[in-house]
Amino acid sequence: RVEAFRDAASAMEQEKEILLEMIHNIQNSQDMRHISEGEREELNLTANRLMGRTLTVEVSVETIRNPQQQESLLHATKMIDEIVNKLLDDLEDAKIRLMSLYGACTSDVPAGPIDQKFQSVVIGCAIEDQKKIKRRLETLLRNLENSEKSITLLEHQKSSVRQSCNSKQD
Repeated sequence: RVEAFRDAASAMEQEKEILLEMIHNIQNSQDMRHISEGEREELNLTANRLMGRTLTVEVSVETIRNPQQQESLLHATKMIDEIVNKLLDDLEDAKIRLMSLYGACTSDVPAGPIDQKFQSVVIGCAIEDQKKIKRRLETLLRNLENSEKSITLLEHQKSSVRQSCNSKQD
């Protein structure tokens, strides 16, 4: 029963993360640009209310770690945070580096290179921490992918507007 209880709490933690990501994606979706100002304002108010209510839920499953596991977790988190902090400076490099970290966390054969140093650090973490690190990397990569799609769509819209303005001038 204790393990089932911990598993249920972990599932709730994951569900909270998924809900927050969904709300954030809705707020930043391209579809929001295609609705009226009033509808957009109403949807944003609802999304903000739901985000606030979701953030009031605190679920925490503590992981028992030995000192080496604690040190490995801190080191792995620091490595990911360093890449995230440099994300805006060089988006493409950050994506490649995050993918190499993710490759180090998966048992599947990754499409790209594996960060061997990160892999050895993650192996030193507790199993629950390894899963959380992998989920964090998946979320970061998914968010990067969504951001790239939004940027591409905006660039496409800008070029379409320029083309239609140029044709009208002719």
